[in-house]
Amino acid sequence: MTEPFEHRAGLARSAAIASIAVAVFLVVLKFWASVQTSSTAMLGSLADSALDLIASIATLIGVWIAAQPADDNHRFGHGKAESLSAMFQVMLIALSAAGIGFRAVAKLIEGGRTEAAVEGISVSVIAIIATIALLAWQRYVIRRTRSVAISADHVHYQSDLLLNVAVIAALVLDQYAGFAQADPIFGLGIAAWLLWGAWRAASEAIDHLMDREWPEEKRQRFVEIAAKHPELSNLHDLRTRTSGTHDFVQFHVDMPADMTVEQAHDIIERVESDLCSHFPHMELLIHIDPEGHVDEPGNPLVEENEFEKLERGT
Repeated sequence: MTEPFEHRAGLARSAAIASIAVAVFLVVLKFWASVQTSSTAMLGSLADSALDLIASIATLIGVWIAAQPADDNHRFGHGKAESLSAMFQVMLIALSAAGIGFRAVAKLIEGGRTEAAVEGISVSVIAIIATIALLAWQRYVIRRTRSVAISADHVHYQSDLLLNVAVIAALVLDQYAGFAQADPIFGLGIAAWLLWGAWRAASEAIDHLMDREWPEEKRQRFVEIAAKHPELSNLHDLRTRTSGTHDFVQFHVDMPADMTVEQAHDIIERVESDLCSHFPHMELLIHIDPEGHVDEPGNPLVEENEFEKLERGT
């Protein structure tokens, strides 16, 4: 399902504002619970929520900048602001994981029990309910905007679900089963999960910042649709990338050398219109080569005929 650009930008902003509101609520709630329980797992959950608040503010700034139209200095738009926002979030997640891990190791060495398990469990249940509601809205927004920044924020709150479940498990095992090491062990588990989430969130943001090619399945679907146009021949030098919620594609095609500029232009216009209808929010650039033209040898980016590759199934 596709949405107009303005509507997608509004959806992304609404998701960022919702995450800020939830983060503020959870920080206040978990601060009180941390004081009451003296739980490392709860403290780790508090630290994660506090950093989530900062990250969510960064997300709001990122999606706001990314929604700005292209200008004289940024002719490809501002979409990479979302990737920069995602990378900022990744750094915060990593710092949070390091702090939680250090605290958990210290508590394993020093010992110590948790307190006020009922209060801690109640707070965690409330946090789970609030987080589930936010995740549902974020998933809705991500499906319609493909926002990298909201996707990275989504990783935070997915981990929050596990964080809160871990807090409940640690408090129950400590208070009711007498397993004093449960709390710091779960704290270490939380730190490891946060690092894994940071790695996953960073991967997509780095791909966008480095202009990585589309996934092969999406790239092949593009070529299959282009192949339905018999006017085109020898589609080659296909290059693709994604910036924020926008796709950028360019390729070369051969056209008869005796064709007029107007005739070639009309054909390319029809091709562009069809391809853009299948890939909304895409900016497409098609370069025309005279039939039989051979690219300069030695260019490592020159690619073979995409239609021939498609027929071979490679």
